[in-house]
Amino acid sequence: MNKYALLFIPTFFAAQATMAQDKKTDPAKDPKTTEVWEPVPKTVSPGKLPQDAPSDAIILFDGRNLDAWHSVKDPSKPAAWTIDDGFFTVKKGTGNIETNKKFTDYQLHMEWRIPANISGEGQARGNSGVFLASTGGGDDGYEIQIMDAYNNKTYVNGQTGSVYKQAVPLANANKKPGEWQYYDIIWNAPRFNEDGTVSKPASVTVFLNGVLLQNNFILKGETRYIGAPEYKKHGAASIKLQDHGDPSPAISFRNIWVREL
Repeated sequence: MNKYALLFIPTFFAAQATMAQDKKTDPAKDPKTTEVWEPVPKTVSPGKLPQDAPSDAIILFDGRNLDAWHSVKDPSKPAAWTIDDGFFTVKKGTGNIETNKKFTDYQLHMEWRIPANISGEGQARGNSGVFLASTGGGDDGYEIQIMDAYNNKTYVNGQTGSVYKQAVPLANANKKPGEWQYYDIIWNAPRFNEDGTVSKPASVTVFLNGVLLQNNFILKGETRYIGAPEYKKHGAASIKLQDHGDPSPAISFRNIWVREL
Protein backbone atom coordinates (compact mmCIF):
# COMPACT_ATOMS: atom_id res chain seq x y z
CA MET A 1 0.00 0.00 0.00
CA ASN A 2 1.47 3.39 -0.95
CA LYS A 3 1.60 6.43 1.26
CA TYR A 4 -1.26 8.14 -0.62
CA ALA A 5 -3.62 5.27 0.16
CA LEU A 6 -2.63 5.46 3.82
CA LEU A 7 -3.53 9.15 3.81
CA PHE A 8 -6.89 8.46 2.07
CA ILE A 9 -8.23 5.82 4.50
CA PRO A 10 -8.62 8.01 7.59
CA THR A 11 -10.03 10.83 5.45
CA PHE A 12 -12.66 8.48 3.96
CA PHE A 13 -13.82 7.14 7.32
CA ALA A 14 -13.89 10.63 8.80
CA ALA A 15 -16.19 11.74 5.95
CA GLN A 16 -18.49 8.75 6.53
CA ALA A 17 -18.68 9.53 10.21
CA THR A 18 -19.53 13.16 9.48
CA MET A 19 -22.34 12.11 7.09
CA ALA A 20 -23.77 9.74 9.69
CA GLN A 21 -23.69 12.48 12.31
CA ASP A 22 -25.34 14.93 9.91
CA LYS A 23 -28.23 12.47 9.37
CA LYS A 24 -28.79 12.24 13.10
CA THR A 25 -28.83 16.00 13.57
CA ASP A 26 -30.47 17.02 10.24
CA PRO A 27 -33.42 14.86 9.07
CA ALA A 28 -33.36 16.64 5.70
CA LYS A 29 -30.12 14.80 4.92
CA ASP A 30 -31.57 11.37 5.72
CA PRO A 31 -33.03 9.62 2.59
CA LYS A 32 -35.41 7.62 4.79
CA THR A 33 -37.43 10.76 5.50
CA THR A 34 -38.72 10.72 1.90
CA GLU A 35 -39.48 6.98 1.68
CA VAL A 36 -43.16 5.95 1.67
CA TRP A 37 -43.92 2.32 2.53
CA GLU A 38 -47.72 2.27 3.01
CA PRO A 39 -50.34 1.86 1.78
CA VAL A 40 -48.99 -0.84 -0.52
CA PRO A 41 -50.57 -0.70 -4.04
CA LYS A 42 -52.84 -3.61 -4.86
CA THR A 43 -51.45 -6.29 -7.14
CA VAL A 44 -53.03 -6.42 -10.60
CA SER A 45 -52.11 -9.12 -13.09
CA PRO A 46 -51.91 -7.60 -16.57
CA GLY A 47 -53.12 -9.35 -19.70
CA LYS A 48 -50.65 -11.00 -22.03
CA LEU A 49 -51.22 -8.22 -24.57
CA PRO A 50 -52.11 -4.55 -23.96
CA GLN A 51 -55.66 -5.11 -25.21
CA ASP A 52 -56.25 -8.05 -22.86
CA ALA A 53 -58.27 -7.32 -19.72
CA PRO A 54 -56.22 -7.20 -16.51
CA SER A 55 -57.26 -9.19 -13.45
CA ASP A 56 -59.32 -6.41 -11.86
CA ALA A 57 -61.25 -5.41 -15.00
CA ILE A 58 -65.02 -5.55 -15.35
CA ILE A 59 -65.86 -7.22 -18.66
CA LEU A 60 -68.56 -5.32 -20.55
CA PHE A 61 -68.44 -7.48 -23.68
CA ASP A 62 -66.59 -10.78 -23.97
CA GLY A 63 -67.76 -11.77 -27.44
CA ARG A 64 -70.77 -13.83 -26.37
CA ASN A 65 -73.64 -11.66 -25.13
CA LEU A 66 -74.81 -8.17 -24.21
CA ASP A 67 -75.95 -9.08 -20.70
CA ALA A 68 -74.04 -6.10 -19.27
CA TRP A 69 -76.09 -3.65 -21.39
CA HIS A 70 -79.68 -2.46 -21.77
CA SER A 71 -81.73 -0.28 -24.08
CA VAL A 72 -81.68 3.45 -23.36
CA LYS A 73 -85.17 3.90 -24.79
CA ASP A 74 -86.54 1.28 -22.37
CA PRO A 75 -84.11 0.37 -19.56
CA SER A 76 -86.26 -2.67 -18.72
CA LYS A 77 -85.31 -4.22 -22.06
CA PRO A 78 -81.96 -5.78 -23.03
CA ALA A 79 -79.75 -4.25 -25.70
CA ALA A 80 -81.12 -5.22 -29.11
CA TRP A 81 -77.95 -4.86 -31.17
CA THR A 82 -76.75 -7.78 -33.28
CA ILE A 83 -74.18 -10.25 -31.93
CA ASP A 84 -71.92 -12.00 -34.43
CA ASP A 85 -68.71 -14.02 -34.14
CA GLY A 86 -67.02 -12.33 -31.17
CA PHE A 87 -68.36 -8.84 -31.86
CA PHE A 88 -71.63 -6.94 -31.95
CA THR A 89 -73.02 -4.44 -34.44
CA VAL A 90 -75.32 -1.44 -34.10
CA LYS A 91 -78.86 -2.42 -35.04
CA LYS A 92 -80.04 0.75 -36.72
CA GLY A 93 -83.26 2.19 -35.39
CA THR A 94 -83.22 0.39 -32.04
CA GLY A 95 -81.58 3.30 -30.25
CA ASN A 96 -78.61 3.73 -27.95
CA ILE A 97 -77.49 1.13 -25.43
CA GLU A 98 -75.82 1.64 -22.06
CA THR A 99 -74.26 -0.42 -19.28
CA ASN A 100 -76.32 -1.79 -16.42
CA LYS A 101 -73.57 -0.84 -14.00
CA LYS A 102 -72.85 2.81 -13.25
CA PHE A 103 -69.32 4.18 -12.93
CA THR A 104 -67.50 7.26 -11.70
CA ASP A 105 -63.78 7.35 -12.55
CA TYR A 106 -62.40 4.58 -14.74
CA GLN A 107 -60.04 3.24 -17.41
CA LEU A 108 -61.90 2.01 -20.49
CA HIS A 109 -60.72 -0.21 -23.33
CA MET A 110 -62.93 -0.77 -26.36
CA GLU A 111 -62.43 -1.84 -29.94
CA TRP A 112 -64.52 -0.81 -32.94
CA ARG A 113 -64.58 -1.28 -36.70
CA ILE A 114 -65.90 0.83 -39.54
CA PRO A 115 -67.29 -1.58 -42.16
CA ALA A 116 -65.16 -2.04 -45.27
CA ASN A 117 -68.14 -1.13 -47.47
CA ILE A 118 -68.74 2.19 -45.69
CA SER A 119 -70.52 4.85 -47.71
CA GLY A 120 -71.52 8.47 -47.22
CA GLU A 121 -69.40 11.45 -46.29
CA GLY A 122 -68.78 13.81 -43.40
CA GLN A 123 -70.79 13.05 -40.27
CA ALA A 124 -72.96 10.58 -42.23
CA ARG A 125 -70.16 8.04 -42.61
CA GLY A 126 -69.86 5.37 -39.89
CA ASN A 127 -71.00 7.73 -37.15
CA SER A 128 -71.33 6.57 -33.55
CA GLY A 129 -69.90 7.59 -30.21
CA VAL A 130 -69.10 6.48 -26.70
CA PHE A 131 -70.67 8.55 -23.93
CA LEU A 132 -68.40 8.32 -20.90
CA ALA A 133 -71.22 9.18 -18.56
CA SER A 134 -74.82 8.83 -19.71
CA THR A 135 -76.85 11.46 -17.89
CA GLY A 136 -80.26 10.80 -19.40
CA GLY A 137 -82.05 9.52 -22.46
CA GLY A 138 -80.96 9.95 -26.03
CA ASP A 139 -77.54 11.55 -26.36
CA ASP A 140 -77.36 13.15 -22.92
CA GLY A 141 -73.85 12.85 -21.49
CA TYR A 142 -70.23 13.36 -22.50
CA GLU A 143 -69.33 12.02 -25.95
CA ILE A 144 -66.07 10.88 -27.51
CA GLN A 145 -66.78 10.75 -31.23
CA ILE A 146 -66.47 7.61 -33.34
CA MET A 147 -66.74 7.80 -37.14
CA ASP A 148 -64.75 7.11 -40.27
CA ALA A 149 -62.07 9.82 -40.33
CA TYR A 150 -59.55 7.90 -42.46
CA ASN A 151 -60.12 9.86 -45.67
CA ASN A 152 -63.27 11.74 -44.77
CA LYS A 153 -63.34 15.47 -44.12
CA THR A 154 -65.59 16.95 -41.44
CA TYR A 155 -65.43 19.66 -38.79
CA VAL A 156 -62.39 18.81 -36.68
CA ASN A 157 -64.11 19.08 -33.29
CA GLY A 158 -66.45 16.37 -34.55
CA GLN A 159 -64.00 13.88 -36.04
CA THR A 160 -62.93 10.61 -34.41
CA GLY A 161 -61.27 11.18 -31.05
CA SER A 162 -62.80 14.59 -30.45
CA VAL A 163 -64.59 15.46 -27.27
CA TYR A 164 -67.59 16.19 -29.45
CA LYS A 165 -67.95 19.92 -30.17
CA GLN A 166 -65.39 20.72 -27.43
CA ALA A 167 -61.87 19.44 -28.15
CA VAL A 168 -60.07 18.79 -31.43
CA PRO A 169 -57.95 15.60 -31.32
CA LEU A 170 -54.18 16.04 -31.26
CA ALA A 171 -53.80 13.71 -34.25
CA ASN A 172 -55.71 11.67 -36.81
CA ALA A 173 -54.70 8.08 -36.04
CA ASN A 174 -57.56 6.36 -37.86
CA LYS A 175 -57.07 3.07 -39.68
CA LYS A 176 -58.81 2.41 -42.96
CA PRO A 177 -62.34 0.96 -42.97
CA GLY A 178 -62.50 -2.78 -42.37
CA GLU A 179 -59.70 -2.77 -39.76
CA TRP A 180 -60.25 -3.02 -36.00
CA GLN A 181 -59.31 0.09 -34.03
CA TYR A 182 -59.08 0.58 -30.29
CA TYR A 183 -59.68 3.29 -27.73
CA ASP A 184 -58.01 3.46 -24.34
CA ILE A 185 -59.67 6.17 -22.26
CA ILE A 186 -59.11 7.56 -18.77
CA TRP A 187 -62.25 9.28 -17.46
CA ASN A 188 -62.45 11.41 -14.34
CA ALA A 189 -66.06 12.29 -13.68
CA PRO A 190 -67.11 15.76 -12.52
CA ARG A 191 -67.90 16.47 -8.88
CA PHE A 192 -70.72 18.72 -7.75
CA ASN A 193 -71.59 20.76 -4.69
CA GLU A 194 -74.95 20.19 -3.01
CA ASP A 195 -76.40 23.21 -4.79
CA GLY A 196 -75.50 21.73 -8.18
CA THR A 197 -72.48 23.91 -8.90
CA VAL A 198 -69.32 22.22 -10.14
CA SER A 199 -66.66 21.60 -7.52
CA LYS A 200 -64.38 19.77 -9.97
CA PRO A 201 -64.91 19.55 -13.75
CA ALA A 202 -64.59 16.31 -15.70
CA SER A 203 -61.35 15.43 -17.47
CA VAL A 204 -60.45 12.85 -20.09
CA THR A 205 -57.38 11.31 -21.70
CA VAL A 206 -57.91 9.41 -24.97
CA PHE A 207 -55.63 7.12 -26.97
CA LEU A 208 -56.65 5.80 -30.40
CA ASN A 209 -54.59 2.88 -31.68
CA GLY A 210 -51.88 3.78 -29.16
CA VAL A 211 -51.71 7.44 -30.24
CA LEU A 212 -52.58 10.20 -27.74
CA LEU A 213 -55.56 12.25 -28.96
CA GLN A 214 -56.74 14.00 -25.78
CA ASN A 215 -54.27 14.88 -23.03
CA ASN A 216 -56.17 15.33 -19.76
CA PHE A 217 -58.67 17.66 -21.42
CA ILE A 218 -60.89 19.56 -18.96
CA LEU A 219 -64.49 19.43 -20.16
CA LYS A 220 -66.68 22.52 -20.21
CA GLY A 221 -69.80 20.46 -19.63
CA GLU A 222 -71.95 17.83 -21.30
CA THR A 223 -72.08 17.35 -25.07
CA ARG A 224 -74.35 19.72 -26.95
CA TYR A 225 -75.02 19.38 -30.67
CA ILE A 226 -76.29 22.96 -30.70
CA GLY A 227 -75.11 25.56 -28.24
CA ALA A 228 -72.45 25.71 -25.56
CA PRO A 229 -71.72 22.74 -23.29
CA GLU A 230 -72.91 22.97 -19.70
CA TYR A 231 -73.00 20.81 -16.59
CA LYS A 232 -75.97 19.42 -14.71
CA LYS A 233 -75.54 17.65 -11.41
CA HIS A 234 -75.27 13.86 -11.51
CA GLY A 235 -73.54 10.99 -9.78
CA ALA A 236 -72.26 7.64 -11.03
CA ALA A 237 -73.47 6.98 -14.57
CA SER A 238 -73.63 4.31 -17.26
CA ILE A 239 -71.34 4.12 -20.29
CA LYS A 240 -73.41 4.59 -23.45
CA LEU A 241 -72.91 3.64 -27.11
CA GLN A 242 -74.70 5.54 -29.84
CA ASP A 243 -77.06 4.42 -32.58
CA HIS A 244 -76.47 7.59 -34.58
CA GLY A 245 -79.06 7.05 -37.27
CA ASP A 246 -77.06 8.06 -40.35
CA PRO A 247 -77.78 5.92 -43.44
CA SER A 248 -74.29 4.40 -43.80
CA PRO A 249 -73.60 0.72 -42.92
CA ALA A 250 -73.51 0.05 -39.17
CA ILE A 251 -70.26 -0.15 -37.20
CA SER A 252 -69.21 -2.96 -34.83
CA PHE A 253 -67.64 -3.29 -31.38
CA ARG A 254 -65.70 -5.93 -29.47
CA ASN A 255 -63.48 -6.51 -26.40
CA ILE A 256 -64.87 -3.88 -24.03
CA TRP A 257 -63.62 -3.75 -20.44
CA VAL A 258 -63.33 -1.17 -17.70
CA ARG A 259 -61.24 -0.70 -14.53
CA GLU A 260 -62.73 1.43 -11.78
CA LEU A 261 -60.26 3.99 -10.41
